[in-house]
Amino acid sequence: MDKKVIEKIKKDLLARKKEIEAELKRFTKEDKHVKAKHQPNFDDLGSTTDDNAKEIDMYTTNLSVSKVLEKDIKDIDSTLKIIENGTYGICKYCKKEISEKRLLARPVSSACISCKNKLQGSRSNV
Repeated sequence: MDKKVIEKIKKDLLARKKEIEAELKRFTKEDKHVKAKHQPNFDDLGSTTDDNAKEIDMYTTNLSVSKVLEKDIKDIDSTLKIIENGTYGICKYCKKEISEKRLLARPVSSACISCKNKLQGSRSNV
């Protein structure tokens, strides 16, 4: 794979990671002592039943969003390590090269289209 393309992908991944971290700071606090490092803030909107329902709704929504964003960071970090190892763009299943088009569309891809389709097909048959 072209080194310029890999550098562009790396730069894009680092920028995306920075955006995600900024977004997490907006509505969470970081706690390095728990598995999910970012815990959503629990805003006190008042003491009425409606206020309490809104607080719980906001918290559960933010909890779901923070889990997705943390997974995105984990995927980015994993991909950056693969880039540094020099094995970026190789399918982890068939060991063939992943197409540049796929990697530009989804930089954290670790499987080629063929293997991904096989995996998804086997899951839907379960």
